[in-house]
Amino acid sequence: MRRVDRGVSMKLAFLASNNGSSMRAIVAAIRTGELDAEARLIVSNKKDAPALSFARENGISALHIPTMKDEAGADSALSEALARAGATHVVLSGYLRKLGPKTLSAFQGRILNVHPALLPKFGGQGFYGRRVHEAVVAAREAMTGVTIHLVDGEYDHGPVVAQFTIPVSANDSAEDVERKVVAAEPGFFVDTLKRLVSGEIVLQIP
Repeated sequence: MRRVDRGVSMKLAFLASNNGSSMRAIVAAIRTGELDAEARLIVSNKKDAPALSFARENGISALHIPTMKDEAGADSALSEALARAGATHVVLSGYLRKLGPKTLSAFQGRILNVHPALLPKFGGQGFYGRRVHEAVVAAREAMTGVTIHLVDGEYDHGPVVAQFTIPVSANDSAEDVERKVVAAEPGFFVDTLKRLVSGEIVLQIP
């Protein structure tokens, strides 16, 4: 039996390793009233991440949780922090660490990631940043895009929630493809969250 999450009210926590471009767009959409949600917490595994500065500048709780020395401890700390913040959903915006079992279990079916390609193609461990776009160009793909998917215990593996396609021309370089995808990601993430809040998209939660 699968539980269905329909028309949810979102209290969002964000995980970002660096700038968090999609996170910034989502927060802006919340501030203008375009997206009916709340930004409760921003977490980074890097203490000097611009995402944390953004959080403090915008009055959002900011938290640094290092992951390299004690992954199990970081997993527990993250799961507890998300619960304390009252988060209903977690958004990954360029978060370059694998989530641990406690966090995955506590927020099963409610963690959303953005990937810069059309999964299941060009996903998995090692496929991030420009490497994805280089692979797309090397494979002579006619289309690429953006995928929003649920996060599970494997890299870029969880169920696809929504996809946005972007044409690739024969003359496009990896840099050209990257520019197109990077430009599309934030707005598409906002749109996907709006469709989740309205109930147009329904999350099938195991």
